[in-house]
Amino acid sequence: MNDREVGELSKLRADAQAALAGVLTDGMTIAVGGFGLCGIPNDLIEVVRDSGVTGLTIVSNNMGVDGKGLGLLLENRQVTKVIASYVGENKLFAQQYLDKVLDVEFSPQGTLAERMRAGGAGIAAFYTRSGVGTPIAEGKPHAEFDGHTYVQERAIVADVALVHAHTADEAGNLTYRATARNFNPLAATCGKVTVAEAEHVSPTFIDPGLVATPGIYVNHLVRARERVKDIEKRTVRPRETVGA
Repeated sequence: MNDREVGELSKLRADAQAALAGVLTDGMTIAVGGFGLCGIPNDLIEVVRDSGVTGLTIVSNNMGVDGKGLGLLLENRQVTKVIASYVGENKLFAQQYLDKVLDVEFSPQGTLAERMRAGGAGIAAFYTRSGVGTPIAEGKPHAEFDGHTYVQERAIVADVALVHAHTADEAGNLTYRATARNFNPLAATCGKVTVAEAEHVSPTFIDPGLVATPGIYVNHLVRARERVKDIEKRTVRPRETVGA
């Protein structure tokens, strides 16, 4: 395909607000890529905050940290339910859960990933051994396979998915950088409407062999604003003294 055809297929919008215009409503389910503060769609999250929509169900591995990422939506009391695998780093998240302000559906991390992938693949449900015999499995159908008990998990299909990519072309094909890939490809496929922000947008098509998320899954694309990337937790070791 030539450059002209890229332009005809362009999903690029002027900014994050334009990309989400007419998309957000109260009570919707939003799947969000990222892991902690790594690979999160900051620009799109801020537009959700500024929109004032409430009663949201957020599907994400976790809710970032206090005051950053998805933590902004918690501070603004826009979220009523979270489907996640981890609470740890966000004190407000934990407090709202303990205060019963926030409904939290815990899901093992691999199960959560597969629920999102299944939603994008048109698979209504699947069976897994993860969670069997724990509160996670209570009230869910069970079945025996090859002498082992499995629990049924339902797929997740979100009203909107928000993802962050390293590079995109204007047709919405996405690539990710290193561990920032995490949940982003899974979230991108499970949204009825998927909006992506990318650090770099190529005017020509990305090499098909490098595409992680095909543009068929992406409805709207925006260039991510340049910003300092937050590091959730620094882990360093003491400097060693080098002997003479």
